[in-house]
Amino acid sequence: DDDDDEALRYEARLAARALDDFDDDLFDEDDDEEEEVEDSRPSRDELVQKRRLAQICDVLGINRKVVKQTVMTSVYGVTYVGARQQILRRLYDRVEAITDAPPSPERRAKVARLVELGVLDADTGDVDDSTLFHCSCYIAQLTLEVLEELFTSARHIMAWLAQCARLVAHEGQPVSWVTPLGLPVVQPYRRDATHAVKTLAQTVRLLENSDQLPVSVSRQKSAFPPNFVHSLDSTHMLLTAIEMERRRLTFTAVHDSYWTHAADVDAMNEVLRRCFVDLYSEPILEQLLQSFHLRFPNIDFPPLPPRGTLDIRQVLDATYFF
Repeated sequence: DDDDDEALRYEARLAARALDDFDDDLFDEDDDEEEEVEDSRPSRDELVQKRRLAQICDVLGINRKVVKQTVMTSVYGVTYVGARQQILRRLYDRVEAITDAPPSPERRAKVARLVELGVLDADTGDVDDSTLFHCSCYIAQLTLEVLEELFTSARHIMAWLAQCARLVAHEGQPVSWVTPLGLPVVQPYRRDATHAVKTLAQTVRLLENSDQLPVSVSRQKSAFPPNFVHSLDSTHMLLTAIEMERRRLTFTAVHDSYWTHAADVDAMNEVLRRCFVDLYSEPILEQLLQSFHLRFPNIDFPPLPPRGTLDIRQVLDATYFF
């Protein structure tokens, strides 16, 4: 399974990045006696802290489940804060899996090591929230760095979409586009307007929601990449539903989970692959940029990111695709 192999390679790179080269980076005490020069290297304390966090990660076991949500949502523009929150929840699960495991020498060794590293309180067994929070920061940063290396083209497209959205929003206009099925989409994000109403008992804040309010540049920018991708996902789903209906086959779906009767699964697999290829064989980004130029001729939009080398028709023969 190519997907599993890629996931294992990703996890291996993440583990290697977490535990590699810390000893080489730790500089000797004799360095203090050398001539003082400006140095951008992290301090010894910072390197020791990173090593401690890496050791905690090694004990907890950073498996696929810890980083899966962050990897999956990276194409929708997950931020560092969002990644940190996702990973922190999984780290609590990892600690619980160790502490709630049946008694065994391995469990006792891991619990003792977590106590030694400051994750667990020796007397109460409670989790040190601050330590686990710093671990989530550490893993989130490494995960996003590795994703940046592995999915360069996807990140370039996301950055391009965000830049276009920022330029449109600075013109005071909400970002809008038309999906390949002809459905117009308008992002509704505007600045919040609040009004305070003081009473004898309390102060009530009323939130105004109106199309007359100025657009929120930051929200328009951050929301456009995931919203645009979602609109393409929904287009693919509807194209699949239309073709299944044309073939008089039962079809239903929830987001990216497509269902039919067991006897028709092979036919559905062929349909969803062919609809995917048909959809993404179209110049989607080129058409989007053209529509921006037509509606905002005074804006100098950035050029499209370079196209990759993937032959989209390989999807038709992929064993594992959706």
